[in-house]
Amino acid sequence: MCKEKGCQEISCNFDLMQESLKKEVRYRTSRSSGAGGQHVNKVSTKVELIFDVENSETLTEEQQAIIRVKLKNRISKEGLLLLLCDETRSQAKNKEIVYHRFINLIEEALKPEKERKSTVPTKTSIEKRLKDKKKKSGKKELRKLLDDGEG
Repeated sequence: MCKEKGCQEISCNFDLMQESLKKEVRYRTSRSSGAGGQHVNKVSTKVELIFDVENSETLTEEQQAIIRVKLKNRISKEGLLLLLCDETRSQAKNKEIVYHRFINLIEEALKPEKERKSTVPTKTSIEKRLKDKKKKSGKKELRKLLDDGEG
């Protein structure tokens, strides 16, 4: 993972946070589509995980803001994060899969971004860029001379 102090604190806090997030998550089940014959028509195996980001008691205001920004395409107008799973024919497995997806999604969103270290281009790369630039301009110069000669 990462060796920074802040990052370790977040991962420790996140382990504690998982338990309380589990209490805030709601599930809705429905009939899954696709293959499965009569079984698919009788059993509700599709699982939809619903998490209210706006009214979460576990997440701080700062964490809620980060999640709203990073997961804005997945959050509805009502502030609900919706995740679906209908991969297996078992409701319990689908519930487990969608919950793990949810935890991974939240963990990735709350992971601090690494600061970019600016680097200086090497002498060789600068020379190569200038050499390529000169070569391209030479080609274009030749085209101009050929076009002027024809017209």
